[in-house]
Formats: sequence, structure tokens, C-alpha cells
Amino acid sequence: MSFYTPQEIMNITAENGLKKSRLPFWTVLILGFLGGAFISLGFLADIRVIGTAPKELGSIAGFFGAAVFPVGLMLTILAGAELLTGNMMVMAMSWFAKKITLSQVVVNWVLVLLSNFIGAIAVAYFFGHVVGLTEGDFLAKTLAIAHAKVSEGFGEAFVSAIGCNWLVCLAVWLAYGSKDSIGKFIGIWFPIMAFVAIGFQHVIANMFVIPAAIFAGSDITWTQYVENFVPVFLGNLVGGAIFVAVAYFGAYRYTVEAGVSPEAVSDTNNYHEQGLNGSAVHIKH
Repeated sequence: MSFYTPQEIMNITAENGLKKSRLPFWTVLILGFLGGAFISLGFLADIRVIGTAPKELGSIAGFFGAAVFPVGLMLTILAGAELLTGNMMVMAMSWFAKKITLSQVVVNWVLVLLSNFIGAIAVAYFFGHVVGLTEGDFLAKTLAIAHAKVSEGFGEAFVSAIGCNWLVCLAVWLAYGSKDSIGKFIGIWFPIMAFVAIGFQHVIANMFVIPAAIFAGSDITWTQYVENFVPVFLGNLVGGAIFVAVAYFGAYRYTVEAGVSPEAVSDTNNYHEQGLNGSAVHIKH
């Protein structure tokens, strides 16, 4: 098969978390910078596509913008980078599988968060402001997006962020599930396109668009950015660590803990038959 079963993906994800925990300090910072920059470049492409689109196109213009945004995660997964939102699921899964400690999870998240921020701010300032790619004819769209982000209340932003990282981490999950680059492209594209088209809040994407608006002279303040950051960060954390990592770990770990054979479990439906017959779940206890 050219793809892995969900149980195999769970093992791959846990192993990737272990590998990430062993990366040297400077490697994490460099790859984190790239991750923040890649997501920002995807958002920049989105703005450039929809910024001057005629109003007659309506939501179709939004779809075109959402269609180019996934390049950011494609570069992150295939070219190599560290992204906080994906790591919220990957590191959590590795911790649940008892491959790493909670302190290793937190250290990775903190380092990747800081380096993602630097990468996003760099793209927002140098490409967005200095080169002017988020200003001029595109300023109105940049400001509209940024204002929409910061105008949401805590609860609204929190729930929106859950939906966002649920889809982002499913994109990472599907990318891990494919054995070839074409499958990874497709697995990434659909969930990321969906979250952008819906308008969910992504903590790293917001590190680009809100500062880009501030650099352009918007009335948005850094205090408003921080007030947006907190609920979006927490919502993304829930979306990745709970809605994906906890959900799949909880769904599949029982086959090992209960001593139930994969074949016995697979009799309940054909889909699980295809998945469980192909692999066993290897989890430390």
C-alpha cells in the first residue's frame, strides 16, 4: 500500500515526537524560524491573490486564496521545518505514548513558539512592510483580515482556534500517513484549504497578519495582538493535543492494553479490518 493505517500513523507520530525532542537547540531554532516564515509566505500568497479580486467573485475569491495558503505547511512538512501548531499534536502524542517527558514537550513548544514568531515577524516586516507586499493596493485586505482577528472575543477566538488546529493537525496526520510526496501534498491541501476558507484562527498565521497590519500603520495595538494570542494559542492547543492526539491515542491504545488481537477487533467493521491487520500498536507502558 502507498499509505499507512491510522494505527501506524499513531506510531509514526509518536516516534516523530521523540526525534523532535532530540534535535539540537540551534536546529530547533533554525527550523522554527523557517516554520514561521513558511506559514507567513502562504498567508502572503493568500493576500496577494484575494487582495485586489473584484467583489463580483464573492466567496470564489476566498477559495482561490485558501487554495494557495497550504504551500506554507507543504514546505514545513516536505522541505523541513518546525511548526508549533503541528507540534502541539505530535509532541503530545509522543508524551502519551511515554516516549518523552512532559518537560521535553514544554521545552519544544516554547522554543518553536519563539522561533516561529521571529520567522513570522521577519516576513511581515521585510516582505510585507519594506517591500510593501501587504500594503498599497493590498492594504485594505490586510487590515480587514487583521481587524477581523482581533475583534473576536476570547470565547469566539478560542473556539475558532480549536477548529483551526483540528484541521491543521489532521493535515499533518494525513501527511504522515502517505508514503509518497503526491499523497502528502493532497493530504495537506484539503484540510488547510478548509480552515482558511472557513476563517478559523491560527496562532502562527496571526503572528504574520496582525503585525503586518501594525507595521502598515493600523490602529491595532500590540496589546490587542497579545489579547488575541492567548485564546488562539489555547484553542490551537486543545484542537491539536485533545481533538487529534488524545482522540486517536484513546481510540487505538486499547488494542494493546486489553490484550485484544487486531484481528478480533477488526471484525467489527471493514475499515478497521484493513487498518488493524496491517500493524500492531507499539506503546510503552
